[in-house]
Amino acid sequence: MNDTKQLLAKYQPKGILVDTNILLLWTVGTANPERIQRFNRTEKFSIDDFQRLQSVLGRFTRRLTTPHILTEVYNFTNQLGSPDRERALAGLAAATQNLLEERWDLASKLTQSPKFKYFGLTDIGIEVAAADQELLVLTDDFKLCSHLWSVGVDVVNFNNLRFSIPKL
Repeated sequence: MNDTKQLLAKYQPKGILVDTNILLLWTVGTANPERIQRFNRTEKFSIDDFQRLQSVLGRFTRRLTTPHILTEVYNFTNQLGSPDRERALAGLAAATQNLLEERWDLASKLTQSPKFKYFGLTDIGIEVAAADQELLVLTDDFKLCSHLWSVGVDVVNFNNLRFSIPKL
């Protein structure tokens, strides 16, 4: 728990890169917090998780994403029914204008990673962006967490925030 708080504090001035499921939680929660547990892609999260996420993201001046994450979030958000889909997509569009900084690398570069076949384009893009920019990664993907730790990229598993950030 203290490790999570220490990592958040260490990277506050540097920035945080938010993985797909966590950005999707933010997108759905911003549109309609009540929809979080009724949407199959976010049902494992709660309104409390959304509030924790808002609190954590509010601490960072730099919040980064990649085009691959944004594409996945868009595709998942598009599965929402109306009117939540429209509100969520409008929120995502606004976030790309004033909340999220986009970091991209060419797919031709990312696919050359020996781990590409195992982790895929989005996760390799996260690894490269976080390493190059010295960013903290926020994800709920255990496999990605393990990989990032193994290559020296600092990462916080969102599930640990449930224990280190009190209910709001």
